Amino acid sequence: MTARDEGADLRPIDPSPVVILIRPQLAENIGSVARAMGNGGLFHLRLVAPRDGWPQDRAMRTASGAYRILEAATVHETVADAVADLHRVFATCPRPRHIVKPLLTARGAAAELRAIGNRGLRMGLLFGPERAGLDNDDIAHADSLIRYPLNPAFMSLNLAQAVMVMAHEWWMACDATPARDMITHKTHVATKGELENFLTHLIAECDASGFLRNAPKRPGMVRNIRHFFQRGEVTEQELRTLHGIITELAHGRPGPRDHGAPEHG
Repeated sequence: MTARDEGADLRPIDPSPVVILIRPQLAENIGSVARAMGNGGLFHLRLVAPRDGWPQDRAMRTASGAYRILEAATVHETVADAVADLHRVFATCPRPRHIVKPLLTARGAAAELRAIGNRGLRMGLLFGPERAGLDNDDIAHADSLIRYPLNPAFMSLNLAQAVMVMAHEWWMACDATPARDMITHKTHVATKGELENFLTHLIAECDASGFLRNAPKRPGMVRNIRHFFQRGEVTEQELRTLHGIITELAHGRPGPRDHGAPEHG
């Protein structure tokens, strides 16, 4: 395989775990795994006894630009050889039985992997073949197991999905993206002062139009108007638009003689 100019310029973001695919069966799945790895900032890929050999052009076609990951992948005859230079190894295992090892969720494993990497240790993630997953001999090479908390009535994932879950949790373990944000484009979230200026304008026009003419109910109505605009992040542009609407409505309001009263001449 040779580098493809149109592929993404993916490079190792270390320290990061090695993804180890044990006896992968389909080249397309290996390509999809590379794509998932690229999404989550993983780069190092090792293949243990791939069924159809390596390299495989079909893997490139499903990698969607993650070609450099595939080009840098190494092939190993045994699991022992693939993990020989690593300090810690985690194995994904949907139904661990008769095994005494620490069991983590994907999120817990990602946090632990980050801590291990920060200590300068090399770590790896084992993923089993598509049909049967890891066997007990494979798992024997791992220090800890990972089990994804999914719907217990249906926990079936394909190989690339399994890698994607772990890659996502790895990325999110140190991602600083706010859980919630407000997209304002070229405007900004209005300050309380800007909002108060608008509410003063609005309430004054509500008074002028007679909308707040019921004196006993006026305080509650004014509070309701304020609550409506205070409970969200109104932008400065939206306030300017509303100011314009109110101004135009006020200018176009009929005078006392335009309410249907007959004119006398």
